[in-house]
Amino acid sequence: MNVQNQEEMRLQKYIAQAGIASRRKAEQMILDGKIKVNGKIIKELGTKVIVGKDIVEYNGKQIKIDNDYVYILLNKPIGYVTTVKEQFDRPTVLELVKTNKRLVPVGRLDMYTSGALILTNDGEFVYKVTHPKHEIEKTYTVTIHGIITIDEVESLRKGVDIGNYITKPAKVKILKTDKEKNVSRLEITIHEGKNRQVRKMCEVVGHKVIALHRSKIAGISVKTLELGKWRYLKKEEVDKLGN
Repeated sequence: MNVQNQEEMRLQKYIAQAGIASRRKAEQMILDGKIKVNGKIIKELGTKVIVGKDIVEYNGKQIKIDNDYVYILLNKPIGYVTTVKEQFDRPTVLELVKTNKRLVPVGRLDMYTSGALILTNDGEFVYKVTHPKHEIEKTYTVTIHGIITIDEVESLRKGVDIGNYITKPAKVKILKTDKEKNVSRLEITIHEGKNRQVRKMCEVVGHKVIALHRSKIAGISVKTLELGKWRYLKKEEVDKLGN
């Protein structure tokens, strides 16, 4: 994934690889006139730059591609947001990871969901992992109100309408039911990343989510990581996700 000097590259890809934003957001930044190349505002998405030669600026500061990439797995606690810039002064996941690298989360977990979250400074890796065509599996442990039925589980497996979107087939297992407490615990594996998808799926079949934890991404588990702790991904894990 390393970039060689003097390589010609599309501007939005350069911004993404510099870890400033996803490629999609980088395109919008260009269209909004927020990017300069060699002192000139650029608004054309087809623009190419020469790595190591052209000067690319965002908000008046030069941005560079850092070939010293890091890939981190965090077991995110509840109460932390995954946005890089937080306007409401809520704690962010970046406060949990001590590094001098400019990291961005790979995908998102909402504030009230705990579990596996990957962070990196490799924008191309973010693009690959989050692109729908790669269908990377994410596994969740879900605690819901009520005792779920086999028919409801089957509906989740086949796909449900969560509002202008029908979910793809999912893997769903009942881990536990407790009639006394009137709760069920499920394991749900999906490969999509729609906003609040698992919560909406459960609500469609009549059950409100009490607790939600992402236990695995592409089979990479946070079982051995305490909440709030992190580790570097192994090379084989990075290759598995990025290829």
